Amino acid sequence: MPAIIETTVFTFDELSDAAKERAREWYRISNLDYDWWDCTYDDFSTICEILGIELATHPVRLMGGGTRQKPCIQFRGFWSQGDGASFEGRWQHAKGSVAKIKAYAPKDAELHDIAARLNAIQRRNFYQLYAIITQRGHYCHENTMQFDVRRDDAEATADAEDIITGAMRDLARWLYARLETEYEFLNSDEMVEESITANAYTFTCSGGRFG
Repeated sequence: MPAIIETTVFTFDELSDAAKERAREWYRISNLDYDWWDCTYDDFSTICEILGIELATHPVRLMGGGTRQKPCIQFRGFWSQGDGASFEGRWQHAKGSVAKIKAYAPKDAELHDIAARLNAIQRRNFYQLYAIITQRGHYCHENTMQFDVRRDDAEATADAEDIITGAMRDLARWLYARLETEYEFLNSDEMVEESITANAYTFTCSGGRFG
């Protein structure tokens, strides 16, 4: 026989501190079940373009049945040894890259340094260097990236491969740090509470989700 059970529910602000923490934990379980990294990827793609990196792409299927090309950027994190980010593509000289990266990210000294190092090695090789960047293995961090460095008109200087490899791996570390910062921001108490409040979720007195 059907029965009516009455339950007192609370908004987030009405919960005790312990119940609020349980409510936050509930929200975090499914908080990031979407491609939250897309904006960071878009920013990184712009930076790559400025530095002369043409990211490789691969097709992904759309819900409507079509496909689109997605850049070959990978990451895994943020809690295990070996986590990191990597990317694939082709690098060549990009005129004015140092000035352009400073204009795009005026306060990011790390990007300025990467651009300067890449420009300097190009200058020593008369701007004829290029590199193919590929990914190996099942992990994805800066050390899983491989580099085939060449020069169009002659043999590259002896230091070219090491400098390019170091700069590109530093760029992958830069990307991973930005992804981790974004992840922590989205999971911060402040952002979680703001989302819970905006969605008008209600809870039992212990912080369990109601409904």
